[in-house]
Amino acid sequence: MSSVVLLIMFSLLTRRYLAFAKDEVWTKILVFCLVLFLARMADGIISFWAPVQIQNVLGSPTVMGLIISFQSLVGFAADLVFPKMLKTARARGLVFWGIMMSGFTSFFLVNTVFWPYISLFLITMALWGLYYELVAFANYQFMGSTVPVNLRSAAWGIAGIFVNLAYFLGPLFTPFLLSKGYVVTEAVIIVFLIGALLLLLLSQKTHEAPTIIDLEEINPWMELKHWFTLSEHLWPVIIISLLLGCIDATFWTTGAIWSEKLAAISPWGAMFLPAYQFPAIVMGFLVASWGIYKGKKILSEKTLIVAGVFLIALALNGSIAWQLAMVLLSSIALSVTYPLVEGVYTDIVARLGKEKKEMIGLTSSVVNISYVVWPPVAGLLATRVGERNTFVIVGAMTVVVAVILLFITPKKLRLPQQEISTWH
Repeated sequence: MSSVVLLIMFSLLTRRYLAFAKDEVWTKILVFCLVLFLARMADGIISFWAPVQIQNVLGSPTVMGLIISFQSLVGFAADLVFPKMLKTARARGLVFWGIMMSGFTSFFLVNTVFWPYISLFLITMALWGLYYELVAFANYQFMGSTVPVNLRSAAWGIAGIFVNLAYFLGPLFTPFLLSKGYVVTEAVIIVFLIGALLLLLLSQKTHEAPTIIDLEEINPWMELKHWFTLSEHLWPVIIISLLLGCIDATFWTTGAIWSEKLAAISPWGAMFLPAYQFPAIVMGFLVASWGIYKGKKILSEKTLIVAGVFLIALALNGSIAWQLAMVLLSSIALSVTYPLVEGVYTDIVARLGKEKKEMIGLTSSVVNISYVVWPPVAGLLATRVGERNTFVIVGAMTVVVAVILLFITPKKLRLPQQEISTWH
């Protein structure tokens, strides 16, 4: 099955590449995406391996969640200081250091097999958090400096295909790699990273344009104050983003453990995480074709309810086939929710004008906050009720909160324009 899926996706991407190959800008976009795809493949393996390794060594889902959350704590701190530190950085340099951080992450992770110390795990998480932020900044800077305004939405869509494909394939192959040993797993990660570095070197001209971020120097405390001001008026979409972050954090922590346990029962059990990731590869095209431009907040809340219901349905049957089906259906609903929420954020960014940097920082920090807070909670729940029931509880929480939001979300989110105008 995985070979068929890989062949189909390769065919689609090849056809799309041939359609764009004559366009120099699209060639740059596709080369950039391919470099990051190789890096993301390495990260997809690490994303499955890290929580499994932490729990196997330390024996506690709660401790595993706490350690994983440290990665996002570092990422949150980076959100406050990176805009100032990296405002004259080039995309190529950021990608290079992102790849290096991924390599360091895997190096320290494999060494926890021999030296299972919490301090070593924390260093691993810190490096991993820096990797994510460097790659995120590289994405925004490349898109802002190389891609014309009229092509940015399409470019982000193509980039999304590569990213989701990597995080679909990574967890799919990782259980097999781990069964061959940590040395083999680490070797495969290094091969992907070396491939990314070589392609980056060969495509040097693609990333040579200066990528100056349009951000002024940031005072972290003032930035936090601005975020709180925006949150007071944008609370419905912030809550939706936090729920999405909690669901995603549950899958990539508790879900990795549960996937490994299911894989021990049947090879199909290894499809638990890929079943969550796969719909995101294809649903973006469908959502884009629907042309939704009104009622995005309400529709995102409805699809979030649907996603939560399917997670609750995991409690009805313990068979692997049933669980894969419910995860797949839940993820289809989530794959509609995500672009709708991103559309709401984009509308708000457009309304903010020069102050859009505050909104960009806030949206990035929301993801990090959910990953700081939720992994320990999910770990504690897994300890008390088991991995499968943890997803049931997350689904119930999602349904309850989304239903409440459905009734109290205002039709239009109004911003304090007069106060915002004093920020620059």
